[in-house]
Amino acid sequence: MKARINGIDKREEKRFFLFISPWLLGFLIFTLYPMVFSIILVFTNMDMTGSGQFVGFANIIRAFTEDPLFYRSLLNTLYFVLVSVPVSLLAAFLIALLLNQKLKGVGFFRTSFYIPYITSGVAVTLLWGWIFNAQFGLVNYFLSLFGITGPNWLSDTRWAMPAIIIMGIWTIGNSIIITLAGLQDIPEALYESAEIDGASSFVKITRITLPLVTPTLYFNLVMGIIGGFQIFMQPYILTEGGPSYSTYTYMMHIYNSGFKYNEMGYASTLAWLLFVVIMIITQIVNRTSRHWVYYDN
Repeated sequence: MKARINGIDKREEKRFFLFISPWLLGFLIFTLYPMVFSIILVFTNMDMTGSGQFVGFANIIRAFTEDPLFYRSLLNTLYFVLVSVPVSLLAAFLIALLLNQKLKGVGFFRTSFYIPYITSGVAVTLLWGWIFNAQFGLVNYFLSLFGITGPNWLSDTRWAMPAIIIMGIWTIGNSIIITLAGLQDIPEALYESAEIDGASSFVKITRITLPLVTPTLYFNLVMGIIGGFQIFMQPYILTEGGPSYSTYTYMMHIYNSGFKYNEMGYASTLAWLLFVVIMIITQIVNRTSRHWVYYDN
């Protein structure tokens, strides 16, 4: 009997590895191998032709002591994350609250808010470039209706990054849908009990909705931080990091180091330093979550 069970287990084991083999091969070739190779590149000055030599910790020392764009790009990215992530979380929560109402045609609005997330990023970025145009852009035209002279958004060092942040908030459709799912998971009985006790809408939101949706907000916060540190396409297409490096993000610095200046070793170093920064901030958020994230268990 035991031998028969062992035979079944082995067959199931073979089937398991057979079915996961496509994913396993893809992971080994396209994820694990590039990661290991990039770690090796950190300690070399290799270029795109594959030529180079071992340089020890020179790339890491260079980033901290000789590269002013390392700090500039990191601060620009931190600025983007610190502003865009909280604003996006708040906007996603408020919009999800509206979309959670049982109204006629609400499905149309749910779809409308999700469409920007799946639309081509390049096309949307080019569209926002037109919207922020100082001469004929839609934003400055709207401001002129109230007698306000709009700034030269993408050419002004004070307004270029806020323009990129506003553009980023446009694509919060995924966060809205995830928050909406969290809202719909809250038992209706809790709201009914609160209504019997005479609770107002504000009390129900602050005492029931907000605490019970904190796991969803926590997920969106972590994903927003990770995504925020990887901001690249929007500033690269619209401003190429300008004016005066005011929108020069960390990912842009990695890209330029590797593909523009042909320094793959240094680009790999910057990439792994970014990984460390994201890990540290994520761990900090994770440690604080025990004080504000509510779980049923």
